[in-house]
Amino acid sequence: MDLINATRMQAAYTQGLQVDGRELLVVVIKGTFQIPEWANQAPELAEEQVPLVFADTFTGEPGFSAPIYESDFAPRKPRCDVLLLGTAYAPEGSPVNQIPVGLKVGDFKKVFRVVGDRVWQAGIGGIEAGPPAPFLQIPITYDRAFGGSDDFHVDPEKHSAYRPNPVGVGYHAMLSSELVNGAPMPNTEESERSITNPAGDYRPMSFGPVGRSWEPRYRLAGTYDQHWTDHIFPFLPPDFDEAYFQAAPLDQQIPYLQGGEEIVLANLTPSGRSRFWLPKIDMPVVFFPKKGGKEETRAVIDTLIIEPDLGRFTVTWRIARPLKKSMFEVSQVLVGKMSRAWWRARELGKTYYPSLAHLAKANRPEAEEES
Repeated sequence: MDLINATRMQAAYTQGLQVDGRELLVVVIKGTFQIPEWANQAPELAEEQVPLVFADTFTGEPGFSAPIYESDFAPRKPRCDVLLLGTAYAPEGSPVNQIPVGLKVGDFKKVFRVVGDRVWQAGIGGIEAGPPAPFLQIPITYDRAFGGSDDFHVDPEKHSAYRPNPVGVGYHAMLSSELVNGAPMPNTEESERSITNPAGDYRPMSFGPVGRSWEPRYRLAGTYDQHWTDHIFPFLPPDFDEAYFQAAPLDQQIPYLQGGEEIVLANLTPSGRSRFWLPKIDMPVVFFPKKGGKEETRAVIDTLIIEPDLGRFTVTWRIARPLKKSMFEVSQVLVGKMSRAWWRARELGKTYYPSLAHLAKANRPEAEEES
């Protein structure tokens, strides 16, 4: 199968699977844009486009550190993931002990508190939060959010992990002053709920992707028991939920973006506040079956990743076409818009060349091109 990419973005295809066993032809398009310096500027397509991600990446050892990017080749996403990978900055470059950070995309808004480095302290009344140190900037990541593994005790039977964020910091089920005193606390917390108990059920706060094996995401993967092994494998279990492919935390999963939404960043850049708008880009995808004809569709925006420290954001469009038998029933896929001349040449069964230079290059002998 041939994929024709008429955009200046990254595009590729893969094969997916529905719960009923039907195969899917999945087309993914990812565009990288520069965050404008001024609010009245329109975001421009970056000269260097971020490559498509083929495997999940992490801040450290996979499974023991926070996810950074997930594979771009999810078959489907029922909603749009809004993600941000970045840093909290003290306003005007003056050290602070804590600040609120906020992200707004269209009608979606999320705000939480970033706190300076601190540790659990053993006091008269038990374990309590120590005072935060002043800071100028702190990375925002699930590595620094509430959670982690409590493996301090010499008895392995008393070890435990915080399932909503097993890679975090600050969680301790065994409230022994000897074990917990001096242990690091998280740098993020909910605006309305301070972290005061190492064994609490606090919500881990970050803007990045959550792990596939974390609570509650892993529950969406379905049941892989002996019945599945004997009667259903290699297909997905019947209780598999496509929401499993959503990488964002639940509160950052929103209806598909349409383009034109306002984006506001608060204390996530050195300037304190940044504001810009998502570009409006129509993303047509045309499938050409081998039997003839064409199927005109539109890909949807199901992933937005904002990276203020890198001055960029990426937008990912996706479309999944159910297949009757196999991927070979589709001969070509066109991503983006082609000129009328290209369509006319295709109808006549000819190859379209946008200029004489392209025609000359196409007819140049291969040996001449290599010399």
